[in-house]
Parts: sequence; structure tokens; C-alpha cells
Amino acid sequence: MYESTNYELYLIFSISLGEEKTEEFLKKVVNIINMAGAVGDINKWGKKRLAYEIKKEAEGFYILINFESERKIPLEIERVAGITDGVLRSLIVKK
Repeated sequence: MYESTNYELYLIFSISLGEEKTEEFLKKVVNIINMAGAVGDINKWGKKRLAYEIKKEAEGFYILINFESERKIPLEIERVAGITDGVLRSLIVKK
């Protein structure tokens, strides 16, 4: 068994990415979490105005994911989010 910790994952996607690609990445993140943890609530906040422009975009699609996992999973999520086009920002917070 693993020693689990509760996390919150905040994602901001580019509006130009589209709903299909956003859902595809979301499924990828859920699969990564399920390797050594459990997904809690997934809250899709929808399209919101950014506080400042990121990559010349003024709006983004926000998603919040609560999950429980061992320590290596957040590192993998950050790695994948960093190399995925269309992810404007990601933030993982330990609860």
C-alpha cells in the first residue's frame, strides 16, 4: 500500500484547444492519478477571464481536480502538463 496525501490540481487550458482536446488531456491526468491514487471531485469552472495575459491569451478554461495519491504522482502530472500544448498553467497544492 502507498502513503497517500490529498492534493488539489488547478489547470488552465487555452480556449483555442477546444473541448475535445481538453477532455483528452483530462482523461490522461485521471489515468496518471489512478496508477497510484484515487480521483475525488472534478470541478469544471469553465471559461474565465485571466488576471493577466498568458501566451497572448486573455481567457482560459479552468478545471479543479481533488485527488489522493503518493508523492510521485504530482511530479508526473507537472511533467506531462509542462510538455502539453494548450495547457496555459497548472498548479498542484498539498491539502
